[in-house]
Amino acid sequence: MNIKGIKNDFPIFREHPGLVYLDSAATSQKPKAVIDAVANHYRTRNANIHRGIYKISEEATAAYDAARDAVAKFINAPSSRNIIFVRNATEGINLVAHAFARSRLKKGDVILATLMEHHANIVPWHMLAKDRGIKVAFTNVTLEGYLDEEDFKKKLTSNVKLAACTHASNVLGTINPVKRLVAYANKKGIPVLVDGAQAAPHLPVDVHDMGCDFYVLSGHKMLAPSGIGALYMSDEMIDALPPFMGGGDMIEAVTTEGFTYQPAPLKFEAGTPAIEAAIGFGEAIVYLQKIGMKAIRKHEIELTKYALHQMRKIRGVTVYGPKKAEDRTGAIAFSVDGIHPHDLASLFDAENICVRAGNHCTMPLHENVLGVNATTRMSFYIYNDMQDIDKAIRVLNNIIRTLK
Repeated sequence: MNIKGIKNDFPIFREHPGLVYLDSAATSQKPKAVIDAVANHYRTRNANIHRGIYKISEEATAAYDAARDAVAKFINAPSSRNIIFVRNATEGINLVAHAFARSRLKKGDVILATLMEHHANIVPWHMLAKDRGIKVAFTNVTLEGYLDEEDFKKKLTSNVKLAACTHASNVLGTINPVKRLVAYANKKGIPVLVDGAQAAPHLPVDVHDMGCDFYVLSGHKMLAPSGIGALYMSDEMIDALPPFMGGGDMIEAVTTEGFTYQPAPLKFEAGTPAIEAAIGFGEAIVYLQKIGMKAIRKHEIELTKYALHQMRKIRGVTVYGPKKAEDRTGAIAFSVDGIHPHDLASLFDAENICVRAGNHCTMPLHENVLGVNATTRMSFYIYNDMQDIDKAIRVLNNIIRTLK
């Protein structure tokens, strides 16, 4: 990968010379191609979709539909009809929670999640527990940062009606064996939702091979604009589940007596969508595919391996998650003895380095597995190189020497 060339594609690095951006697990930077695609839509074909019978509306509709096709191919979905545009992975999970629960869940049913989930894959299930009387169970995580597969299998009881797990942890970096997890659940007739927000930007994803019923991803974590994401639904689910929201575009006909709705995926997309963001999403996928997801994965393994090696040499630093770079993404959470993560992040910022500090929307993981309230996190992407890591390690060593 030509990292210098890639970095030149991102205007923010020209606006902020010397910026070391190590917070891509929170949101990624945007290449010029994506920014231009959004601006070009507004300049040349700004119109609503699926309704106008004039030229620019038809052009906007074609661009929007092409973006859906791009997402489907990117994750190897059977068809673009399996792709529902949402605002982000969080909205995708909530859509499943409401549409699935409304038609299938009853008091006493169980949702099986894991202790490494983002709050977005926990809170909707707790809300259901409060409203519908279901229960939420959690699969354990080992001290080494891996999902406990035996515990997962043991907890797949007859009461479990949905298993929800992350493809990759936003804190530990752990890449879960989702294909095996789906197979365990499917043997017992249990559908599976996979949160791919931290995986889809960084490694090849094949939902057909995975066999999951639902897969969610966020555009803003993979070079696309904010406010756009996708929910994949299997054929069985997308045909069987009822709409979540009512309004324009999702209906086929409305009378004073009732309504009928469109076939999937439109039945799940009420109202005017984020047209320009979806078009930007499609352009982001084109950009990633030009580089190649296998090349991106290889690059991030090299960065992660180097960063882990350097960080583990620093006295007083605890690094969380799997030791092998091949088992994780480029998200590295760590703590430093005697220094609060927020102070650490502020001191990094003073050196023009962006890192994250806090619980990273994973309070159960921090409390039940890591045993700390907060951590600092570095996370890498395609525009990072070894020099970025060297600077971060140098600054980290200087901070520790100064404060101790």
